[in-house]
Amino acid sequence: MGDVPADALPAGSTPAAAAAAPVAVTEGESTGPRRARRALRGTGIRERRRQQTRLRIVDAATELFAERGFDSVSVVEIAQRAGVVEKTVFNHFPVKEGLVFDADPPMRAALLDAVRRRPAGESVSAAAGSFVVAAVSMLGAPEAADGVAQMARVIRGSRTLLTREREILGDLTDALAELIAEETGARPGQIEPWLASHAVLGLYASLLELARDRVLAGVSGPELGAELRRQGRRGLALLQFGLAGYAKRR
Repeated sequence: MGDVPADALPAGSTPAAAAAAPVAVTEGESTGPRRARRALRGTGIRERRRQQTRLRIVDAATELFAERGFDSVSVVEIAQRAGVVEKTVFNHFPVKEGLVFDADPPMRAALLDAVRRRPAGESVSAAAGSFVVAAVSMLGAPEAADGVAQMARVIRGSRTLLTREREILGDLTDALAELIAEETGARPGQIEPWLASHAVLGLYASLLELARDRVLAGVSGPELGAELRRQGRRGLALLQFGLAGYAKRR
């Protein structure tokens, strides 16, 4: 199972988007606010102020979404709690969903890089699938528990966020399929790259939903991580049974 860089991961890369979102490990707790605040050190005064304002906005949005749900909170209310004007919020986040999901999630680059760097003899499904299992298993980090549960409730309680999540997963599926098609020289209309990509992202979506089910049932920490790894390996084995021989590096 490949290692996954903590700063490369899923479901959202703002601190509001805990790993329960498609695109990153919970920045809400394990990699987010602390890492973001450490990153402020050594930057210029203007940039530091900009990042501090951004963090205040995200913190305010996170609190309000947890209190009342995403759809019930207005951008004006977020601005008021953060101590800024509404325009400032939109300067940092052009759409409200951006407070939960990054427009270009870090997981996209990390997943594609895992595929590009796979060794000779390893299939796309093995490389991408192993990355996905490792990534989602990070939701079981003890320090991530509160953030994962909170964002699971927020996302599942919002039709807007669920729709946006499906769009992000669709974009990620397209990006992986395009990389596979390019690498294999697939002809236009050839279905194998898309089938392989959908299979891998289907595994990701399934594990993400399992993680949310379990955290909302009170399971977290090492127990959650172990279950996600176990189920992920089972899913990966099933995926490999059908795709093991496809797109092996020569």
